Amino acid sequence: MANPITDVVCLLDDEPSVLKAVGRLLSSAGWRVKEFSDPGEFLVYAKIHRTDVAVIDVWMPLMNGLEVQSRLSELSPSTRVIIFTGRDDPRIRSTALNAGASAFLTKPFDDEELLTAVRLALTPAT
Repeated sequence: MANPITDVVCLLDDEPSVLKAVGRLLSSAGWRVKEFSDPGEFLVYAKIHRTDVAVIDVWMPLMNGLEVQSRLSELSPSTRVIIFTGRDDPRIRSTALNAGASAFLTKPFDDEELLTAVRLALTPAT
């Protein structure tokens, strides 16, 4: 069962305002949140530290979110991934979900929509 006090949610987005707002939202729900603006730094962290859920933006300058998702699946196969983007593209959505993303959200999303996606990602499969 999900335990907000010990579950770690990593947030990756290159926009500081999104990191701040979404980070606060996730923290207010009781999760331990690690924020990253650099995909490389996030992947180094995920290789070394337990990461229960990663919330990843698609469009970033250094590496797109689908590339991060692919590398993360090799480094930390148990990490659940939620992809979000400001530009909904059916091909990107399909690629992310087919690669194992547990949710795909389009910004701006409702706070409860993200919180529900994280809760579901943290719920063990039965």
